[in-house]
Amino acid sequence: MTSSHRTVRRSLPWLLAALSMIGPFSIDAVFPSFPLIGARFGVDDTALQQLISVYLVTYAAMSLFHGAISDAIGRKPVIVTGMLVYALASMAAAMSTSFNMLLVCRGLQGVCAGAGLVVGRALIRDSLEGAAAQQLMSRVMMIFGVAPVIAPMVGAWLLSFSGWHGIFWVLAGFTVVLSAALWLLLEETHPRERRTVFAPRSLLASYASFGRDRVFWPLLISSSVNFAGLFIYMASAPHIVRNLLHLSADGFPWLFIPVVIGLLVGAWLSGRMAGRAGVGLTVTIGYASMLLACGLHLTLALLLPVPRLPWSMLPLILQAVGVQLAFPTLTLLLLDRFPNQRGGISSVQAFASLLLCSAVAGVLSPLLSGQMWSLALGATGLTSIGALSWWWYGSVTRRPLEQSLAHRDPGVVIQAEIAEPH
Repeated sequence: MTSSHRTVRRSLPWLLAALSMIGPFSIDAVFPSFPLIGARFGVDDTALQQLISVYLVTYAAMSLFHGAISDAIGRKPVIVTGMLVYALASMAAAMSTSFNMLLVCRGLQGVCAGAGLVVGRALIRDSLEGAAAQQLMSRVMMIFGVAPVIAPMVGAWLLSFSGWHGIFWVLAGFTVVLSAALWLLLEETHPRERRTVFAPRSLLASYASFGRDRVFWPLLISSSVNFAGLFIYMASAPHIVRNLLHLSADGFPWLFIPVVIGLLVGAWLSGRMAGRAGVGLTVTIGYASMLLACGLHLTLALLLPVPRLPWSMLPLILQAVGVQLAFPTLTLLLLDRFPNQRGGISSVQAFASLLLCSAVAGVLSPLLSGQMWSLALGATGLTSIGALSWWWYGSVTRRPLEQSLAHRDPGVVIQAEIAEPH
């Protein structure tokens, strides 16, 4: 793989990393404030859960449009406007005088929060190619993976100083500063001559054209399921820590620290392999690591009916390493299917991933978190679907996988080079 095809500012990785933190912090930093919010507005746990549900529903729905809008008007206006509106929604949330008002503000946060992550992925591929794109994508996804781990701790720390209002004020302040930095430092990467028309009919036509592409489906499934095998453990963290490991709230690091270690190691390996190993080998090693982790989880669950520390949590390191190795390259391969509609492709991928993670958190986790062996089976099933989809991708491409991110101008329609015409 090659390096960049254009010069990018040194600030770009930092801006993209900051954008990737918005989504996780919007969810996880709010968790510690639930009891105070419930007491303030006199609502029960079921109502409080709507603070997450409303946010996720609007996030998922709008993620289908962020990328397509950026294909039409450019990346920078969508990201900057999204962050400014998010800041206003956060301020309104901090000043909410009723629970319904707070719910509306959370919905508005969800509408805007995905702009940075969805459009940011397209921006990476606009700016860089080959090894440089893989390295930057790995770093951004590392921050995205680590943010959910530290967000609850930050939220709990803020509660002790300024109550639940302080969490929303900090989110507002952060996005105001980020919006200013984006306006001053972010360069537009999608020129006018490559922009498409944003209209309902053309948007549906674009999504239909994605669906007719033979290579699109295995890449979409593989990249969407990639994280789900690890996420089922993260979504089940309260049950694992309290009911299976019999630890207090201070025991959460036993689960999250292995995940962070794995993400950091995976990011380092992905950066080292970029330009040295073909993309096919990188993703294959990633899925091999994830499947090995699933095998270890199953083995330990059978050998240790009562989970023991640290052994029962150590396979999470391998799982996270595999996720970090596979996901950035899968994302770049997917973006390259339609070089002039990378925003739209990124939107579809984000929507699919979010729906799957919502199903994992809302359906699979409650069903499987009663025992470590059932969680291991769930993670194995999800990871196996991703691995089979990666094999499917290889079977429908005619030329070597290593050529799919090779030395190409981003304006060239790469799908014609790695697969049959769609």
